[in-house]
Amino acid sequence: MPGTHGPIIHDMNAAARALGMERGARVTDMRALVPDLSVEDASPEEDAADLTRLARWARRWCPWTQEDGADGLLLDVTGSAHLFGGEAAMLADMARAFAAAGLTIRAAAAPTVGAAWALTRHGGRSRTVCADDEVAARLAPLPVAALRLDSDTVLLLKRLGLKSIGDLSAVPREALVRRFRKVEAPAANPVLRLDQAAGRLAEPMVPGRTQAPLRAVRRMAEPIGDLAGIETVLGDLLADLVRRLGEAERGVRRLVLTGYRVDGRAQSLGARTSTPSRDPAHLARLFAEDLPRLDPGFGFDAMGLEAAAHEAMAARQDGLGGEDGGAARLAELVDRLMARLGADGVQRLEARGSHVPERAEEAGSLSPPARGSDRCSASGSAAKLRAGQRPAPSLPLSPRRGERAYRPFRLLARAEEANVLYAVPDGPPARMTWRRQGHRIVKAEGPERIAPEWWREKSGTRLRDYYRVEDETGRRYWLYREGLPGDGRGGAPRWFVQGMHG
Repeated sequence: MPGTHGPIIHDMNAAARALGMERGARVTDMRALVPDLSVEDASPEEDAADLTRLARWARRWCPWTQEDGADGLLLDVTGSAHLFGGEAAMLADMARAFAAAGLTIRAAAAPTVGAAWALTRHGGRSRTVCADDEVAARLAPLPVAALRLDSDTVLLLKRLGLKSIGDLSAVPREALVRRFRKVEAPAANPVLRLDQAAGRLAEPMVPGRTQAPLRAVRRMAEPIGDLAGIETVLGDLLADLVRRLGEAERGVRRLVLTGYRVDGRAQSLGARTSTPSRDPAHLARLFAEDLPRLDPGFGFDAMGLEAAAHEAMAARQDGLGGEDGGAARLAELVDRLMARLGADGVQRLEARGSHVPERAEEAGSLSPPARGSDRCSASGSAAKLRAGQRPAPSLPLSPRRGERAYRPFRLLARAEEANVLYAVPDGPPARMTWRRQGHRIVKAEGPERIAPEWWREKSGTRLRDYYRVEDETGRRYWLYREGLPGDGRGGAPRWFVQGMHG
C-alpha cells in the first residue's frame, strides 16, 4: 500500500514473516533482501468488507459474531459449543470449514475476550482451549503486547522491565492504578486490560444486526405452470419489490426469483445489474430469456423475488425533461448482454498503476459477489473482445494529427514477436514480417520510449521504443523494439506487435 517514501508492506504470509519482514517496512528495502519477493497491491477496504462477510458466515457456529480489529473474528460461543461436541471439537470444525474456503486460521476458546485475543495471536498454537481456572497461568508467559496495548504503552512497560503479562501482574495493583489512573483509553491502560483479560471487567460484544431482506412473495389460490401466468406473477412481484426498494432508497444489484412447486421442490433463476436499478420493466427483461427454463412440474403455488444484493440509490433525474440519459441506456444494454452471454461475456477494464500497456488495465466486473448458483451473471461496463484483443488503455499521451491519443484502439492480448528490418540500428522499421506475412513500411512515427518499472521488474529488463507504422496497403500497427544495440542487457533487440489502429 502507498507510503510516504514509496510502497510499504501492509501484510504478509508466514514465509515472509519468517524472513524477518514486518508491517510498515518499505517494499524496496525488502526487495533488496529478497530479490524474488512477490508483491500484490493491498486493498484495506476490500479486506474489511470480506471480514464483515466472514463474520456473518461464522454465525453457523453461534448467533453472536463480530469483526475483531482488521484481521480477526470474535464469536460468543456460550451455550453453543456443546452442539459441536465441546469447544475443542468446535475449533476443529472451524478450522476445517475455513480450510475448505482456502483460509488458514488461528483460534482460541477462553472465558474472556482478552484471554482469547491473547492466546490466538501470541499463544503459539493454531487451536487453544483455555478453562476458567487456567487464564492466569496461560497468560503469564505471553508478552505485554498480548493485552491489546498500543505500541507506546508496550514500549513504556518494557523500559520499566515489565516484558510479560506475568511481570505486569506481579506489580502491586495500587502502583499500577496510581501510574495510569488518568488514562481512559483501554489500549493505553494496562490495568483495564488486565481486568478485562481476567474477567474482572465486563467486555460485552456488540455484533452488527443483519439487515432484513428486501423480498416480495405471492401465494396463488391455484397452481400455475404456463409461461404467461409466471410472467404475470413476476410483474406483480417486481412492482412490490420496487416499491420497497424505493422506500428504503436502495437499488437492486442481484435478483433471485424462486418458484415453489406443489411437490415441495423449488426452482430458482438469478439476474444481476451493472448499476443499482429500480426500473421494473428493465428488470423484467433480464428474466425474459430464462423464464422458459423454469420447470413448474405440476405447478407453482407460491413465488418469491428477493433483492439478494442492493446498494444505496437516491432518486435522480438524468435529463431536464425527465428523459433517460445515455448512462442509463448503456447500463441497461450491458445488463441485457450479461443476461444473454453469461458471467464472462461482458467485462470492464479497470485502470492499474502501470505505464506498461499490458499491465495498465485489468479485466474486472462491477457485479456484487455471487451467492448460490445463478443462471444470469453480473455485468461490467464494456464488452470484452473475443478475438484475442482488448481496448487499449487510455494513457496521457499527446494527440497526433488530430487523433485522440497515440495509443491504438486495439491491443493484442499478448504482444507477438515480428521480424523487422531497419535502415539504422536505432531507427524506425523499414519492413516487417508478422504472422507469416510481409509488410513494407511506408510511414512511421516514433519512437515513444517506455522505461522498465524498476520497482516491479528485474534489473536486466530492457526498455521499449514504440512506433506507429503504416504499410503499403494502409494498415497501421503499433509495435515496439525491446532493447537497444549494445545496451549490455542481452543480444540483438527484438520487435513485437502490440496492437492495431482502426
